[in-house]
Amino acid sequence: MSSSHGRGLVHLAAALDQSSASDARPYVEAARLAERGGLDFVTLDDTLARPGLDALAVLSRIAPDTGRIGLVPKVTTTRSQLFHVQAAVATLDRVSRGRAGWRIDSSPTGAEARLFGRRRAASAGPLRRETGEVADAAAKPWDGREDDTEATEMGDTPNGGPRPLHGHPVLVVDATDEPARRTAARYADVALVRAASAAQAATVRDQLRAAAAEFGRRPDELRVLAALLVDLGGGEHAAAPGHGGGGPRQTAQGPLYRGGPVDLAALIATWHGEGVVDGFHLTPAEPLRDLERLVNGTVALLQHRGLFRTFYPGSTLREHLDLAVPAQRCG
Repeated sequence: MSSSHGRGLVHLAAALDQSSASDARPYVEAARLAERGGLDFVTLDDTLARPGLDALAVLSRIAPDTGRIGLVPKVTTTRSQLFHVQAAVATLDRVSRGRAGWRIDSSPTGAEARLFGRRRAASAGPLRRETGEVADAAAKPWDGREDDTEATEMGDTPNGGPRPLHGHPVLVVDATDEPARRTAARYADVALVRAASAAQAATVRDQLRAAAAEFGRRPDELRVLAALLVDLGGGEHAAAPGHGGGGPRQTAQGPLYRGGPVDLAALIATWHGEGVVDGFHLTPAEPLRDLERLVNGTVALLQHRGLFRTFYPGSTLREHLDLAVPAQRCG
């Protein structure tokens, strides 16, 4: 495992969210495409109050049709029965044989709160505490158990059975907002940071690593990924004016990169080479079009430069992220 991850290979992940998809087939196709590109993992948001398919159900459908790529649903802590979420994530981890993650989030909206029996949306403080509590609880079903090669068998449950060789599903937390950074620094395996500049991303990464050390963690145990919305509709043309010669700019939807795959590859190589981040989580503006250009253009260029893998050397998400199996906790 690299001692200075900023000088290793870049980590890449992509969102599969498709507002118009009414069945799992487009998601399966997108996940297969991302896997052909060697991406570390794909994410899918939980729909909750808006129409659409359940993220856990879709990724469980994708699991048998893929063999290596990590599968990370976003599941909010608004859900009233934490055990059911843990069980669902554990099932995804079993059927994917160690490729599952859990993007933990809390939802402050009234519509989503009402779905789970809350009359009002919770305020920011309680939601942050709730997210931290869930992050802490997420790893516990397997803590205290012995590692076992048979942990992926279908008979295991979150509250029983041996501990998987990879410890527990990879925990992903959005650490963009400052209050969420301590939760990410203490519990997360991967922290996402929506940053519109290299300087902003570097500042947050330094804060996260320092906070992780305060919690007794090795800073290298945390992967920090810059989260960008990417619009590659410009094909091979240069980045659109106002995007800083290939850099993102802030929009109402978050940091947006608009341009071609070549400039995006240059941006990724520069930020990663300077140690700004460990990698990128990219959300295609036009799902299938931009994911295809990302894989066939940007990823191919990064592979040619020796900055990204050309094959998966391991089979679990922790192996893709170059993360050690978490130590078992007592109590």
